[in-house]
Amino acid sequence: MIPKDPVMLLSFINLKLRDFYGSLEMLCDDMDIERAKIEDKLSSINYHYDEEKNQFV
Repeated sequence: MIPKDPVMLLSFINLKLRDFYGSLEMLCDDMDIERAKIEDKLSSINYHYDEEKNQFV
């Protein structure tokens, strides 16, 4: 289960990306999460995935 609150989701996703996954795609595949849902939720607080940094900034 992932956090519903966008700020908590940001922290959760960036931690997972930093510590366990080499890309957002790998995280989504492994956790069976729709990438678009994460990106939509985090874009609502002006965060977007940076592939080079492998985090939402």
